[in-house]
Amino acid sequence: MKSMGRRGFLAAATALGAGAGLSTYAAASAADGKDAPGKTPDIALRDRDLPFIGVEETFSTPTLLKLNSINEEHIAFLEEIGLSDLGQRRIGDMDAGGLNVQILSAHTPSVQNVPGQRGIDLAYRLNRQLVDGPIAKYPGRFKAFATLPLQSPEAAADELERSVKEDGFLGALTNGHITKKYLDHPDFEPVLARAVALDVPIYLHPGYPADEIFKIYYSTTRSEYTEEFQDYIFSGSGYGWHQEVLTQCIRMITYGVFDRFPELKIIIGHMGEGLPFYYKRIIEDMGEPTENSLEKPIGQYFQDNFWITTSAFPQTELLDLLLKFISVDRVMFATDYPFADIKAQTDWFRGVDLPREDKEKIAFRNAEKLFGMKVLVK
Repeated sequence: MKSMGRRGFLAAATALGAGAGLSTYAAASAADGKDAPGKTPDIALRDRDLPFIGVEETFSTPTLLKLNSINEEHIAFLEEIGLSDLGQRRIGDMDAGGLNVQILSAHTPSVQNVPGQRGIDLAYRLNRQLVDGPIAKYPGRFKAFATLPLQSPEAAADELERSVKEDGFLGALTNGHITKKYLDHPDFEPVLARAVALDVPIYLHPGYPADEIFKIYYSTTRSEYTEEFQDYIFSGSGYGWHQEVLTQCIRMITYGVFDRFPELKIIIGHMGEGLPFYYKRIIEDMGEPTENSLEKPIGQYFQDNFWITTSAFPQTELLDLLLKFISVDRVMFATDYPFADIKAQTDWFRGVDLPREDKEKIAFRNAEKLFGMKVLVK
């Protein structure tokens, strides 16, 4: 079979994903600015004044690209889509889609697997680059989650506190396992305790699996069935890492993280990483075995400690399912830029048939409340 390469694969996947959930009529209306003949006024047009805060918006730097890319072609692709652009290209895409604020987070897996002083120094430099660069240059347009040197948990807790108190960061973002440990591991309690003390959330972003898991789950010895980058995408954005985040969430609940830290705030993206589909199954099947070990019913932790973003999943049916189980007060808008198109997702959400009050909550008000910020309305 002929390989299409990562660039071709992701271009196709992005084009497919960006349009999901956007009706043909809504897409046409957004494109030409007019209502179709015989149609009632489109919600997308009525909500053109809706401000947006994007809660999962990715950036990189030359250092991060080299650290976290698998080869030169991968780096070229990430540069091509604008991952390391924190200037006019990014601002132009935000303006075109009506995205008022991006909350920036570092390219997976950031520096969390870099040990020792090197990891500590890299995290500090990345955080300061944002403060001295785009946050200063474009006031009000960018906020950020801190990059943490999680191989050194005490130093990570200190960097979280410094970045929040000195630089105005809104919390931290982690990327999957930290050298085969998740945040329920006792090593990371200093980070969780500091997040609670600072009253800031931790965003659980996916990460790639450990090597042995990759080999068992996401690879084959039959080379004729492996396209270029196939296994990498299979283990990541194509499937694997969404399951990985949900697994981490269930671990944190069932192994008592939220009983030890009842005020801990956790954000997950991608319309709940499969949670809407699995929600009833999880609470029904895991309820009895955790009844005597947890302080609350397992489902209550999802209500009390989690917020969920729409990043890269502009699908109305998934949003509807999510809102059956999770309060509209806990759902926030995100795009997953630059891996997904901003305008396609803001147009999708403007066209969603929800009360204006609920749309405002998801688009920006819930983020304002959680992060203690105000959106800059242009």
